[in-house]
Amino acid sequence: MSADRPATRLATRLAFFVAGFGMAAWGPLVPFAKERLAVDDGVLGFLLLCLGMGSVVAMLLTGLLSARYGSKPVILIGGFGLALILPWLVIAGTASALGVALVAFGASLGAIDVAANICAVEVERAAKRPLMSGFHAQFSIGGFAGSAAMTVLLWLDVGAFSSTLICSTVMVSVMMLTWSRLPQREQAQQRALFVMPHTVVVLLAALAAIIFLIEGAMLDWSALLLVDRGLVPKAQGGLGYMLFSITMTVGRLGGDSVVARVGDRATLVFGSLLAVAGFALLLAAPGAPFAMAGFLLIGLGASNLVPVLFRRAGTQKVMPAGLAVAAITTVGYAGILVGPGVVGFLANLAGLSSAFAMLAALMCLVTLSARSVTMEAR
Repeated sequence: MSADRPATRLATRLAFFVAGFGMAAWGPLVPFAKERLAVDDGVLGFLLLCLGMGSVVAMLLTGLLSARYGSKPVILIGGFGLALILPWLVIAGTASALGVALVAFGASLGAIDVAANICAVEVERAAKRPLMSGFHAQFSIGGFAGSAAMTVLLWLDVGAFSSTLICSTVMVSVMMLTWSRLPQREQAQQRALFVMPHTVVVLLAALAAIIFLIEGAMLDWSALLLVDRGLVPKAQGGLGYMLFSITMTVGRLGGDSVVARVGDRATLVFGSLLAVAGFALLLAAPGAPFAMAGFLLIGLGASNLVPVLFRRAGTQKVMPAGLAVAAITTVGYAGILVGPGVVGFLANLAGLSSAFAMLAALMCLVTLSARSVTMEAR
């Protein structure tokens, strides 16, 4: 199937949706896993690192596999893999069993994330108009839907295992819709698969890793932060990430028009500052309403930062745009999956609130780097 068809664009959006849905469906289950296995934050951080390690390995292989076989089979394997492995995350009876399941779950996430972005680049090129923000918005919509579905099911006392089966059924159904609509194979690459990244691309990738790290921390640790501080009961721990996902989605859906008015640099500066303000409100919140407002600000502020970085990677002239986008995708998604494991170790040493304060400090680096990115990445 041609990449320049409405059905292909729909299938690509659905692939992003499944990636976001599967990742977010795991978030509300973290407190249950911690309680079931009776582990501390340090062990939990190592388990989350297992998820990240599986994802990074898959990401490193996905570029080569997609170049050889096309992104379609990798997207299908990753999407169906998420659906099949999710229920195992709530029945694993030991830390080692959960670690193995998380490695496989992370590998599925890494595969579909990178393959979907590779497919999106090809579809956008064929359409000859901007589509990337819309694709990433579908990831956010999937994140909201996955977090909301799992949170509501747990809130209704459906049971963790039954809840995962319901969410897995949703993912399988969506992947069946994508099967015949994804392009069979993208155009073969004519240039080297590996080159040393230029300094500008390294900076873009580092900033993407920071933003994705924060997204990963929102997914894996926001529920515990709210529960540990006594702001919400355990069954409602996913509310923070759900609100974060809402404003992330709204911001991305309207992001193209905003960036057209204020430009890339202002988007990076004001977006990152708004996110920092959200962290300050969250950490100082005396009650749940203020904490939830903090999540809203973080999501809104961070919503358009990654699309701007991807656009700068595509327009810079110091290395092939496709390789630059691939580098940012891999490093960025490594941040979202590996970073939360580091947050766990910091939480074990200094407390979860201190770890979230570190995330706010990292977001300040995006503000400080905005001028360099928009000047040098041209």
